[in-house]
Amino acid sequence: MQVPAAFEYAKATSVGQTLQLLEQWGEDARVIAGGHSLIPMMKLRLARPTALIDINDVAELAYIRVEGDELRIGALTRHAELLASPLVEEHYRIFADAERVIADPLVRNRGTVGGSLCQADPAEDLSAAFAAVGASAVIQGARGSRTVPLTEFHVGPYETVVEPGELLTEVRVPIRPGGGSAYHKVERRVGDWAVAAAGAAVWLDGDAVKAAGIGLAAVGAEHFRAAEAEAFLVGKPATEETFAEAGRIAAEHTNPVADQRGPVDYKRHLAGELTARALRTAAARARGQEA
Repeated sequence: MQVPAAFEYAKATSVGQTLQLLEQWGEDARVIAGGHSLIPMMKLRLARPTALIDINDVAELAYIRVEGDELRIGALTRHAELLASPLVEEHYRIFADAERVIADPLVRNRGTVGGSLCQADPAEDLSAAFAAVGASAVIQGARGSRTVPLTEFHVGPYETVVEPGELLTEVRVPIRPGGGSAYHKVERRVGDWAVAAAGAAVWLDGDAVKAAGIGLAAVGAEHFRAAEAEAFLVGKPATEETFAEAGRIAAEHTNPVADQRGPVDYKRHLAGELTARALRTAAARARGQEA
């Protein structure tokens, strides 16, 4: 029988109250919204928080909107809301691609964007998608807020820069014209964690790549990013040969681990192939050639 260790519980209704409760209960307190990762870990006693702070009623963190030249996504936004958003569809198709292959409708209806990023699972899809589009994370604490590039947000497996007493409140994505984005994933069965996955965002200047971002999941890419492949793409023609070479470079800099989902060579091969596919789809969308 799997039973969590004893813990305190409180329901917060605002960011301010959440921060007060985090300060009150100390570094072993945890924030919970969807709970799809935390609750199973608690049942197995892999996580033993002294207190849970339920933020499901913190409505100020549930939104998707455009402010200036940024798409802003509240940390309490549900996966299903991100998938259904016309604003997200208009600016970044990569998120709809990723959300369609995250778990199942039950999980997507309750799980949150902030929870996924803070879990920092190496195979987490949204982390790779946000890394590809150059997102940043807004973190709030008792002394104020700070903004961190998503490529610096994750510091290791299941570790982020969010300190005790702090709360991830928002993700910001710069909006730039002339771009397209896409996400491709290989999984053992529908809704499973990725064997390997790649997201790409491409901005074109005529037939050349003006800028590009590549995010990788489940293959040991540092900060979920393929920085060397991104640098290679700038100024190159947006051709199949260019994308194939970028995929090779991305795969070369991965560090996958053999497990029940596959051996190292297979995962590295997938990283390269999926990177090329995501770049191809993103470029086609930038040209308006793919619906």
